[in-house]
Amino acid sequence: MIAGRIPIVPTVLVVAAAAVMVMLGFWQLGRMDEKAALISQYEENRQLPTLRNFHAFPASTGADSLARLDENLFRTVDIACDDPQEWKGVAGRNANDQSGYVHMFVCDRMSTGSSEDDGSVTKLYATIGWSRSPEQPEWGGGTVTGILSTAGNDYEVFASEPEAGLEPLARPDPSDLPNNHLAYAGQWFFFALTALAIYWLALRARWRDGKPKRK
Repeated sequence: MIAGRIPIVPTVLVVAAAAVMVMLGFWQLGRMDEKAALISQYEENRQLPTLRNFHAFPASTGADSLARLDENLFRTVDIACDDPQEWKGVAGRNANDQSGYVHMFVCDRMSTGSSEDDGSVTKLYATIGWSRSPEQPEWGGGTVTGILSTAGNDYEVFASEPEAGLEPLARPDPSDLPNNHLAYAGQWFFFALTALAIYWLALRARWRDGKPKRK
């Protein structure tokens, strides 16, 4: 009987691995729906009125502050940046989609660890405009009004109106956020099917080689 010729342990391992891959595929489909809902929320945030006197890191726990930032992503806010620090000129685009440099600095920071010495610090950057040169602009600080977005593991406010004689920035758009979870789900389903197909072919080869040869 064929059932008696199927190796139990390898079969269980392959089927279990394929089942895990299928579960990961369905998990990615769930993540796809979550990401779509998040992008939709960000689109709604763009239509909300400007959040005045926004305090990115109020006197609360780190988790509460980060949640407050996340729920207001892509909303227009204004923040007080009276002491610009750590200026950077990084590659970026202006409102006319031209390449150059966007000029940003640290407006506020919050330790999310036991102390600032452990490196667990979340920063809020203010990006105040674009130019063709990476040279730091002359600007002593003030209120920045713009769109709240992410900057890697940190956050960033893209100024709606440039400062210090700079040019307007390209505006961050929620529709630019990647939602690749459908492709990831397809990959996991493909891996599961491939693993089962390869194992089936290996079994057939084993059965064929195990048959007694005719004389």
